[in-house]
Amino acid sequence: MTGSTERTTDPAACCDGTADQASPVPAPRMWTVDEHLADVLSGVTVLPAIELQLLDAQGCRLDEDVVATGDLPPFDNSSMDGYAVRTADTAGATGEYPSVLAVVGDIAAGAGDLPKVGPGQAARIMTGAPMPPGAEAVAPVEWTDGGTGTGHPAEAMTAPVADEEVRVLRPVRAGAHIRRRGSDIATGDRILDAGTLLGPTQLGLLAAVGRGSVRVRPRPRVVVLSTGSELVQPGEPVGPGQICDSNSFTLTAAARDAGAIAYRVGGVPDDAAVLRAVLEDQLGRADLIVTSGGVSVGAYDVVKEALQGGEGSVDFRKLRMQPGKPQGFGMIGGPAGVPLLALPGNPVSSYISFELFVRPVIRTMLGASDVHRPVVRAVCPVELRSPAGRRQFLRGRYTPDGRVEPVGGEGSHLVGALARANCLITVPEEVTVLAAGTEVDVVLLTA
Repeated sequence: MTGSTERTTDPAACCDGTADQASPVPAPRMWTVDEHLADVLSGVTVLPAIELQLLDAQGCRLDEDVVATGDLPPFDNSSMDGYAVRTADTAGATGEYPSVLAVVGDIAAGAGDLPKVGPGQAARIMTGAPMPPGAEAVAPVEWTDGGTGTGHPAEAMTAPVADEEVRVLRPVRAGAHIRRRGSDIATGDRILDAGTLLGPTQLGLLAAVGRGSVRVRPRPRVVVLSTGSELVQPGEPVGPGQICDSNSFTLTAAARDAGAIAYRVGGVPDDAAVLRAVLEDQLGRADLIVTSGGVSVGAYDVVKEALQGGEGSVDFRKLRMQPGKPQGFGMIGGPAGVPLLALPGNPVSSYISFELFVRPVIRTMLGASDVHRPVVRAVCPVELRSPAGRRQFLRGRYTPDGRVEPVGGEGSHLVGALARANCLITVPEEVTVLAAGTEVDVVLLTA
């Protein structure tokens, strides 16, 4: 198990192993937020690199530097529809005194058999088509009459070429409207660095240089499930004492937002055997498992019942934080082990716990440099109160002018306020009152 296990020694124990029965049992250790996070991250590493096809690699980070093995563009080509010409043949051309050139061929994109352009000649050429030998520039069709008797220049580009002439109405400088070979990327250029996040433009670049697959750090597969016999799926009838399962949707979306491939499992009833069976079934597709609910001290705290005790068990602990005091962490599924984080069931507690503990795990597995959410300082114009010895995380609205205000009340069930928040206001453990106008630490939930 990756999670630490707290061992309690009775200080009143005698040398012969007996203990004074009247001596009080020490209270369970209370973990700080930082201690719990450090323990969670201590057993998490970047997932092993794998080779993926380009579209499967979206959202992953490169595990290699990518070097171009060819030029881009791979050949000189036209950037315009028009006529490939020799510059000397267009010198001094005007509308009144155009350069009249014989059209010797038609070059489409992908053409391989190219006509040679000699003195007094031109070749009709389409955008992206290779430049023919002898040509030094492209005269856009708008600079010509489109060919003898063809009417509007644009119409000339859609008609087959016959034996014809074209009138060029202005001079064309050397190299005009040509995309030179290697002008974007040259052979040997390092085009992407290891660690680069692969998005649409990076995948397009890899395809452009001929890479069909790439070695990446894969996105972790995260299985999310909620526990509680009171849970029903959204859209189904809600009976007496029942509520819609929102946690699994929130946490699955949050895992995807963090960069994971997340699988949502429907609510699991308060039955330890059922939960163990569900977890066993999910282990094959999980790099990380996240549960919500069943981690406190109630009679139906099924996660603790199912996972506490024995080899590879989950360590359940209490943290000096509000909300989110009860937490669980450990490895399940045999020697290799899959990390499991057990979060409290109240929606606000669950989400804040995810942001503080689960998100850094996902980002670490990804090999991301930005493991933690950014923290900024902001002025809070209202007084804040916090329980002694707890680090409090209040939902807030942060504005770019450096101000932040709490949103909603302190209840850990208030999902309406959570949906309006864009940050968490942090009140340290040693502080019980912060006067209005005090600067506070703010965890930004949106980049």
